[in-house]
Amino acid sequence: MKKRSIVLSIILVVLMTSIVLAGEKAHWGYSGHEGPEHWGELDPKYAPCSEGRNQSPVNLTGMIESELPPIAINYQSGGNEILNNGHNVGVNYKPGSTITVEGNEFELKQFHFHAPGENTIEGRSYPMEAHFVHTDKEGRLAVISVMFKTGEKNAELEKAWAHMPEKAGEKNALPKSVDGDNLLPKDRDYYRFSGSLTTPPCSEGVLWLVMKNFDTASKEQIDKFAHTMHHPNNRPVQPLNSRAILK
Repeated sequence: MKKRSIVLSIILVVLMTSIVLAGEKAHWGYSGHEGPEHWGELDPKYAPCSEGRNQSPVNLTGMIESELPPIAINYQSGGNEILNNGHNVGVNYKPGSTITVEGNEFELKQFHFHAPGENTIEGRSYPMEAHFVHTDKEGRLAVISVMFKTGEKNAELEKAWAHMPEKAGEKNALPKSVDGDNLLPKDRDYYRFSGSLTTPPCSEGVLWLVMKNFDTASKEQIDKFAHTMHHPNNRPVQPLNSRAILK
């Protein structure tokens, strides 16, 4: 009876562990068995990472001339919190800042960074890239991508960087609100394509608006971000397949 009781206890522990794990998201990262080449295997919800046909990032090449309408950008100074989630460092934005693309309005939710940059332009990679994430009333996503080159210290970026959390899971309030408009290049010409999230679950149907021009950050600012991450946090470029990139 004692042996049977021990066996039953072990079975219960295994079942309880399975239940707990079933309620958690699969852990993913940027290297080893949790790296980008394995994301689609880690969780059924991550299947688009391996099975999707319109994945991001991409190498922007073979652009097609098109009369793209200007993006109507209406950003306020609303970046009020900086968060380190272990995968990137991002700035959360208070409501009220929007972009309008062909009559459809999207609200800015947050922007975050990747180093090195994820998208490449004609094969060229940049040391850092910012993604400004927006949603419309139906939950559709639009991402403005801005490449950063090494250059002068970025004063607007420093408002956030001065309070960058060093540990994953930490967040800090920003005493000086960050204005995302000051992190965009003055020339707002852009490339456009349909893609996905660049992190699990790699959901598709994301409108990508990649700025043709870049912003600058100092070597020290880029190095500080890279040091905080402890590893590169860029997904490799994905096949373009039959997608068109408009310019």
